[in-house]
Amino acid sequence: MKIKLFLLISFFFTVNSSTDEAVFWGQTGHRATGKIAESYLTRKAKRKIDKILKGQSLAFVSTYGDEIKSDKKYNEFYSWHYVNMKLDEKYADAEKNPKGDLVTGIQKCIEVLKNKNSSEEDRVFYLKMLIHFVGDLHQPMHIGQKEDKGGNTIQVQWFGRGTNLHSVWDTKMIEEWNMSYLELADNAEKLSKKQIEAIEKGTVVDWIDEVHELTNKLYSSVKVGENLKYRYSYEHFGTVRTQLQRGGIRLAKILNDIFD
Repeated sequence: MKIKLFLLISFFFTVNSSTDEAVFWGQTGHRATGKIAESYLTRKAKRKIDKILKGQSLAFVSTYGDEIKSDKKYNEFYSWHYVNMKLDEKYADAEKNPKGDLVTGIQKCIEVLKNKNSSEEDRVFYLKMLIHFVGDLHQPMHIGQKEDKGGNTIQVQWFGRGTNLHSVWDTKMIEEWNMSYLELADNAEKLSKKQIEAIEKGTVVDWIDEVHELTNKLYSSVKVGENLKYRYSYEHFGTVRTQLQRGGIRLAKILNDIFD
């Protein structure tokens, strides 16, 4: 009986690890993006944000959008974490989710925060959600295909353990690198003013289309069932770092536009 129970538990965790992975940047990734954004905020924006968040940092609240997923009263916001697009599509041409997506979610957050008549409660909520969504936007598998749930059903292995392509990009590579969010943020690439301006340029839709081009490449970077190891991390972790940094810079750009 004990052997059967052990096998049953082992089977459960094996299945769970490969089919029920989280669908977002992991906590470390979101916090790194939030921390990077803080260094690009204007003084005026910092003061206003600090007042709304009552001293909590962008890094601290960056995971809020995922923390509330377990509460059914927030179900209406679930689809705001991603965009489903065919690999050869631009956002403008893609079929839109009637429940909304990352673009409509970010636009709603900005609208509430710019509205002087918004309640304090709404300003806190939508600021936290905005910080989270901009991070999500820069995780390439969030701009994935509907049929595989942004890589969640593309089964692979990570150092011999069952997982999926989405989770590899959410958390696995970041965890394998074994750096805190502060270390990731502090070691972000040093960029020139022109490079920063180039990253800031464009709209949310432009950024979606840009990230989707990367997503397209990632779908062909693995084979179903492939055991991904050091080589995959070596080839792609630089992209993870770039996306975290771009997310932070663009988050700061949006927040400065709202609060400066």
